[in-house]
Amino acid sequence: MSSPNETDRTDTPLVDMRDIHKYFGSVQALRGINFHVDKQEIVGLLGDNGAGKSTLIKVLTGFHTPTKGQIYFEGAPVSIESPHDARDLGIETVYQDLALVPLMSIARNFWLGQEPTYHIGPFQFLDQNHMAEITIEALADVGIHIRDPNEEVGTMSGGERQSIAIGRAVYFGKKLLILDEPTSALSVGETRKVLDYTLAAKERGMSVIFITHNISQVHAVADRFTIISRGRKLGDFRKEEVSESEVAQMIISDTIPERLRLFDPEVEDMSTEDMP
Repeated sequence: MSSPNETDRTDTPLVDMRDIHKYFGSVQALRGINFHVDKQEIVGLLGDNGAGKSTLIKVLTGFHTPTKGQIYFEGAPVSIESPHDARDLGIETVYQDLALVPLMSIARNFWLGQEPTYHIGPFQFLDQNHMAEITIEALADVGIHIRDPNEEVGTMSGGERQSIAIGRAVYFGKKLLILDEPTSALSVGETRKVLDYTLAAKERGMSVIFITHNISQVHAVADRFTIISRGRKLGDFRKEEVSESEVAQMIISDTIPERLRLFDPEVEDMSTEDMP
């Protein structure tokens, strides 16, 4: 069973990053990476610290401009020069520290920047009843059940905050959800919920990039794994092709087991390569 690659895919990927290079002065952080995410797919983006995961995602989300290479979104070449450009395309990132306001309610955070209003004469008011009603319904649609939409986000646990951010992205029709270490510092129970919400996002039509150091967690939800090392793509494998232990060994050794080379013709062996 062969992994999708640039030569044998027939469907247009949601995101296709081709030959991405990124220099910071004389340091080459990304060295010709090809990375794609298909529609309604969960991809685990894996690699050791300093492998280039964060830089690659910052290029995709507009925080960095690639030195060389091209990004395609739904088959069309795009220039993502700012986070605003990424959001306009439908790319939403949920970071470890989240983009929620602790002193504001769940409903206000859910609608932040997109609040519905109504007018009485010349005056404009927030439609708080509508906000509360839709917040409850939209979160319930992806399996998130809240007690009170007027509860301050600051009183919620880390897992509950993650759930609000994921539910918001699903409701507002985002196409790609990027989860950056979403289960870090969460309890076992909260971690399970975040994984469930990730699957729910896929079921609602979204694609997901799941960045983590916890291989067992991402192996439970991902359809495919892209492993990068030293700024290059080491390999790309579907879940049914590779075990958790093989993924861990590849990250540690920078080497692809011989049997896996059949699945991805682009695999690289960097075990003897000098550091950039």
